[in-house]
Formats: sequence, C-alpha cells, structure tokens
Amino acid sequence: MSLFTRSPQQSDMTEGGAEPDGDTPEEEATGKQAEREEPDTDAARPGWFGWRRRRPRTARGVTVGTSVLAGALMVFVLLVPNRTEKIEFASFVRIPAEGVLLAGLLLALPPKPRRIMAVVSGVFLGLVTVLKIVDMGFYQVLARPFDLVLDWILIENATDFLRETFGRTGQVLAVIGVILLFVTVLVLTTLAVVRLTNLMVRHRPVAARTTLILGTAWITCMTLGVQIGTVPTATKGTAEFLGNRVDQVRAGLEDARVFEKQAAVDAFARTPPDRLLTGLRGKDVLFTFIESYGRVAIDDPAMARRTDAALKEGTRRLEGAGFAARSGWLRSPVTGAGSWLAHSTFLSGLWIKNQQRYRSLTTSDRMTLTKYFGKTGAWRTVGIVPGVRRAWPEGEFFGLDHIYDSEHLGYHGPYFSWTPVPDQFSMEAFERLEHGRKDRQPIMAEIILASSHNPWSPMARMIDWEDLGDGSVFHRIKKEGTDPAEVWKDPEKVRTEYRKAIEYSLRSLTEWVERYGDEDTVLVFLGDHQPVPTVLAGDTGKDVPISIVAKDEKVLERVADWGWSDGLKPAPDAPRWGMDGFRDRFMTAYGPQN
Repeated sequence: MSLFTRSPQQSDMTEGGAEPDGDTPEEEATGKQAEREEPDTDAARPGWFGWRRRRPRTARGVTVGTSVLAGALMVFVLLVPNRTEKIEFASFVRIPAEGVLLAGLLLALPPKPRRIMAVVSGVFLGLVTVLKIVDMGFYQVLARPFDLVLDWILIENATDFLRETFGRTGQVLAVIGVILLFVTVLVLTTLAVVRLTNLMVRHRPVAARTTLILGTAWITCMTLGVQIGTVPTATKGTAEFLGNRVDQVRAGLEDARVFEKQAAVDAFARTPPDRLLTGLRGKDVLFTFIESYGRVAIDDPAMARRTDAALKEGTRRLEGAGFAARSGWLRSPVTGAGSWLAHSTFLSGLWIKNQQRYRSLTTSDRMTLTKYFGKTGAWRTVGIVPGVRRAWPEGEFFGLDHIYDSEHLGYHGPYFSWTPVPDQFSMEAFERLEHGRKDRQPIMAEIILASSHNPWSPMARMIDWEDLGDGSVFHRIKKEGTDPAEVWKDPEKVRTEYRKAIEYSLRSLTEWVERYGDEDTVLVFLGDHQPVPTVLAGDTGKDVPISIVAKDEKVLERVADWGWSDGLKPAPDAPRWGMDGFRDRFMTAYGPQN
C-alpha cells in the first residue's frame, strides 16, 4: 500500500478549494466533531481490486501497521548514531529535539507549504541517514567519518578494491546493492514523513498536545541531565551531527591555504648536493613500507606473543649475519587505509592527511627524501611497487629513476585477494632486477610490501628462495589458503590472519637482508598505518613501528642520540614522532657532521 494514498476527504484541498483539515475558522470550530463522525477513510477506500472492501479488518491492520512502521523509521533516522559500536537500545528511547521541532512546524504550516515541507524534510532526513551509513563504513575501515569535501575520490578506490578482491561480478553486485539501499532509504524516509504529517493533521488536537508534552519533557530532561545508563534522554544529536559536518567542510576548504604555507618551508631546499646525505655515500639505502604494520601487532595481548617471537627471530638472524638494528615509533596520518598518504608524509616531511593535500603535494615542486637522494647524483633511485597495477602519474613526482610495478616484476603467479605479488617474490625480484646486478652504482630504493594488505586471506607463505622461479609455485599455495568470506565472519579469525600476514612480511624482509645484505646495505622499514578497526578492537592509536638495520656500525652511531631501542622491536616507551618529522631528522643525522 502506498504511503501517499489518501482519500478525497483526507486531502488538504477539496474540489471547491476548501481545506477540511481545520485551517478555516468554521472548520476549527467543528473539527473535533468531524473527527468523531468521519469514518476511517483509509479503511473505507476500495484499494487494489477492492480488497479493502472485502477485508476491512486486514485493511485496518495494514493502515495502522504502516503508520507504526513510518513512526519507527523516523525514530530510527533521528536517533541512530553514525558509528556501529554506539548503536544500543538506549540510543532509541531518547527524545530527539529535531523531531519535536519538525512536528510543531508541520502542524503550524498551511496545507500547501506543509506538503512541500513534508517532502523536503523526508528527502533531507534520507540524505542524513545515507551519510550516517557511509560514516559507519568509513569508521569500520578508516576509523574516521566521511569527509564531504575530500573523500569522494575514495569511492573509486573502494570499487577497485572490491573488483580486485571479489572479482568483477562481486564489484558490480556490491555497487548495485549500495545504490538500491540508498535509493530505498530516500524513498522510505520521504513516504514516512508524508504519512505521519497526514496522520498528525487528521488528529490535530492530539498531535499538538503530544508535541507540547514531548517538548516540555525534552527541556526538563536536558536541564536535569536525565540519562539512561550513560546515554542522555534528551538529544539534539542530528543537529550536532550536521553542525560537525558544516565545521568539517569549512575546515576542508581552509586546509588548502594552511597546507600551502606549510609546504613553502623546507630546511634543505638550498643545501648544495654535495652536502646532502654525506653519511650514507656508497651505501644501498632501502626505504621499505610494510602494509598495515601497526603498533597493535606488537602491543595487543592476542598477537603480542607470536609477533614478539617473529621479531626476536628476525633480530637473531640479522645479528647472525652481522647486522644490528634500532627501532622506534612514528605516528601515521591515517588508519585502516590510505597508504599513499602515509608514504608521502614520510617522504615529503609534510602531514598528508587527506586527498586534497596529496594532490597539492604531487603537483608541486616539494623535495622528497627520494628526490634528495637523486639530487646528489650519488644514487640510482628505484621503486618496487607491486600494489600499482595501472598508470601512476604521481610516481614521477617522487623522483625515481625507474619504477617496477606489478606488471614488471616477472611474476606469473596468482593474486592473493588484493595482493598482486607476494612479498617474498617482490624482494627476490628487487635482487634480480637491481640489487644483484654487477658494476652498478649505489641504489636508493622505495619498496612497498603488499602481502599484509586487507583482507589477509588467502595468504602466501614462505618457501625456499631457490624455488620462487616465476611465481607459478604460488598457485598451489593459494589453493591451500583460507577463504576470505569465511574468515571475515569472525573478527578473531581476521585478527589471526592479520597477525600471520605481518609475520610473513617481516620474514620476507629479514631473510632477504640475511641472504643478500652486505656491508653497504642500510634498511629502513616501517608500517604505513594501523590496520582496520576490526583488528584494532578499540585501539585508537596511530603508531607504527620503524627500524633501521645496518652492518656498518657508523650508520647506527649517527642515530645514537635518537633514543631508539636495540633490535627490531621498539620498547613501549621508545620515542614517538610524527611521521612527517622523520625526513628532516634523517637528513640531519646523515648530513655533514660538525
């Protein structure tokens, strides 16, 4: 039954132009009597194929049920939080100020403006609900709300992730489902507001008294601070939600001007090339990012024991090969996703917290750590980026002499969900394509390891380095792996697979150093950001571990005053810096010493 269906008697305008809803003085005088005498016209109408006339009780039940559902939907729309973890029973037994005010406004308006206001309000509340649903998704992945100014580009990234993880069919079905959900929300909220408006007009005295009582109750509860548990009984949550969005939009527009001023400052812009990075001349310097390697992997009790064992084993193997390590913490600008924002923050020395800043950075002449290595002329600069599988124009900005993406590493094995190339193969490809070449100049490499990327299922495992070949061996390994659809039904399984993925990435990297590293190898590796909230289990921090590994003692002596911990595991109280501060600290430590 359509929520818009009304009988002639229930319409705001009669054929003669009169308004039978009590808006004229005569009707106001006889309104109560008319309400007592008029039959329930919803039940009296013939309906589809006369079913109302044949089944009056059923028709009455449908009418009442539809009104109840419309009311329940409005309660949900006005009171539902924008974060799934805040949804509880107490959230839906509050008094929303916005609902009381809207009811009073609709009762006060004349018929035509009231109809327009009802439709506009329904659409607007539908849009607010859609935004809350989008926020829920963003909090689940990025631990923050959707940015109305800066986050539209991420929708395309999300659809790409769906295609790469679940295939083209899964992507199409997911997109269709999302579109249908949003359209359904808009239609239902609009129909619900219109129906409730008509109901209030037909029962104006009761609706007016109820609105007055609720308004008084809201003021009383707000004044006295009445709560249900920890949830305030009186709320203006929707208004606050929208106010926060307005502030967010304003801040997003202002952020461009703030960032422009910050980007203009570079302590090394005028440093001559022969005075840059003098403490690393002749060394192969590898800046390696491990996807989603966050502090939770080290600190969380459910993962700490196994991760600690992996780090101790890695430290032992490196020490056996003559290497030493120092480790600390960096604070990433993002959580859950947005690796490119973390990478650019680390390399540029600027806080790249959103896509607007990233675009401004990559279209500027800002010098990055990789560019400074290239500026010296003492290093060949390369990128190993297995997660890149299409055109990457921003790559030129980072000043790399050559970039090896997923299509140019010689890999002929399968994808592991999102991950195009297993980490062990990526490191072996770097050895084959660059590091293992004879008669070469020193290398500065940016390496991005992707095996620990969400959804961590199925996952590669370590094999003998001699058996890697062209990667075909991983077809069999993938078949032995887990099913992501099954893993993601259980948060504990997700956390377990995440921890295994981090262990795999760490082993791939440390075994490569043990196998191929030498006196001139300097490895700097770090996590780009914390994993998704499903893994964080309430952890709101953005810290990631960072380590410097070298065989030459003089390399680590340069950072002795940093206070970092010995080995691959940073101590809980090890120094914690913003990721944007690393570039200048690093270049100062390895610049000319007075």
